[in-house]
Amino acid sequence: MAFLVDSNIIIYSYNTEYAYLRDIIVSPSCSISEISRVEVLGYHGLKNDEEEYFQDIFNYVPVIFPSQPIFDQAIELRKQYNLKLGDSLIAATALINGLTIYTRNLIDFAKVEGLKSVNPILIKTGQ
Repeated sequence: MAFLVDSNIIIYSYNTEYAYLRDIIVSPSCSISEISRVEVLGYHGLKNDEEEYFQDIFNYVPVIFPSQPIFDQAIELRKQYNLKLGDSLIAATALINGLTIYTRNLIDFAKVEGLKSVNPILIKTGQ
């Protein structure tokens, strides 16, 4: 199953407690939205070692850039489900590309009809 990893999973993967997420991120089935790259690397409090770790991920994993159809879909999702801008673009990227979203933010994405989302942290912990 091909999937899109949300920003929060990338961020959690930095912590040793969630090191198992790194195997998910380097999977050949994994993609990342360019929006997640902006969200993660654009954080003002990022430390040098964190930035280097995250940059390595974005250099390794295929990154999907928003296209006009993704932006159009994101507009509709924002109107219909009142999603934040980043979430609407990530959800639209997943829908347009037929991908499941791996995220810790199931609540916001669950309301989007036709969008599949999975919390890999809950799967690992058996919740």
